[in-house]
Amino acid sequence: MPLQGATLLPHALMPLRIFEPRYRKMLRHALEGDRLLCIAQIKPGLDEARTTDDFLHTAGLGVIRACITMDDGTSNLILQGLARVSFTCFPQESPFRIAELRTLLSQPANEDEIQELNAKLLNLCTQLRAAGFPVADHFDHQLAQLASPEAVGDFLAHHLLQHPGHRQQILEETHPIQRLNLLLRLLKTESA
Repeated sequence: MPLQGATLLPHALMPLRIFEPRYRKMLRHALEGDRLLCIAQIKPGLDEARTTDDFLHTAGLGVIRACITMDDGTSNLILQGLARVSFTCFPQESPFRIAELRTLLSQPANEDEIQELNAKLLNLCTQLRAAGFPVADHFDHQLAQLASPEAVGDFLAHHLLQHPGHRQQILEETHPIQRLNLLLRLLKTESA
């Protein structure tokens, strides 16, 4: 599902409202199968994705955690990010796109360096919040549930980065140390 300015990172929760007929069909297909959906960002400057060239091909794969269908046929759902993926081809274009995927796995990295970067990120998060940066309800509870520094980084990127292009950069980076360093730089840039 290509969306303007939307990035689904692993471990993030994304509320969605499904109302277009083609996406209602897509949702029904997903719910009858593996409950998986991909969210891809529409390329900057475009209002909608008419072709597969109109959206970015690194996307977030998520599982539908909850779905409520209304009397008018629209649905509200919560999508939980599972993985970074890239599209390899699109065997179906209509009535909705189905893509073949390749999972983008994190590259091996030095654990001590990752832990050090994680501490810096958490410290910066504390500073941003003390300065009045708004966070979602249950932010602290959800953050405390995350065990790995990579999960913490994705969670903070989802909640604290405002610029869609910055969130996409985090999604596309597969090296954990480079991703966490990038997140630190982007958070400092956005909060300056």
